[in-house]
Amino acid sequence: MDETMTLIDRAHKGDKGARDQLVLDNLGLIWSIVRRFQGRGYEMEDLFQIGSIGLLKAIDKFDLSYEVRFSTYAVPMITGEIKRFLRDDGMIKVSRSLKEMGMRARSVRESLTCALGREPTVEEIAREMGASKEEVAASIEAGAEVESLYKTIQKQDDNNLCLMDRIEDENQDQERLLNHMVLEELIGQLEGKEREIILRRYYQNQTQTEVAKALDISQVQVSRLEKKILKRMREKF
Repeated sequence: MDETMTLIDRAHKGDKGARDQLVLDNLGLIWSIVRRFQGRGYEMEDLFQIGSIGLLKAIDKFDLSYEVRFSTYAVPMITGEIKRFLRDDGMIKVSRSLKEMGMRARSVRESLTCALGREPTVEEIAREMGASKEEVAASIEAGAEVESLYKTIQKQDDNNLCLMDRIEDENQDQERLLNHMVLEELIGQLEGKEREIILRRYYQNQTQTEVAKALDISQVQVSRLEKKILKRMREKF
């Protein structure tokens, strides 16, 4: 049993020191996930605290019989905890300093509009405020109306479709990468015929009949083995 598993075993038995050590050992993991949610209108430290809750849940729920690294198990737990917080918290929260800058930016924009007889550029507003154009743009964006993202734009059967449902999650690529990493690890734990069946079926897109012919077994056997393997993989996932 490696050091991480030993600490988890001790934590499950009530060793607070072991639990704290696991948290310290995985601070980098939490931050790597938290950074994926940067720019959502929340303080990074707040999201880190939420992510820490997900890590603690992963520690408490991790089964030592899992044939998977703890970090692989913890990633979706931490990510899920942060996503639940963002979903349940509703409207995007903005820091006080950003709100104050946004109010100043709007005031300056109105003044410049009157003085110039046209809508001022972000650069002009920033110059007047003595701030960077990036800061001004962020403050103006933060003050924009976000409730409309959750307003119904289309009805589908009994469900209401809102604009947020149409917006592609900027973290989809990272999510797919994480899922791919987990699947690679699970497939790597398969041996012999089982591994070849999964690789042929889902990586080479072969039919069960083609797999059966290649492995010199019946199509019925391939079907049964495939169901059995996938069930085991889902349980581990």
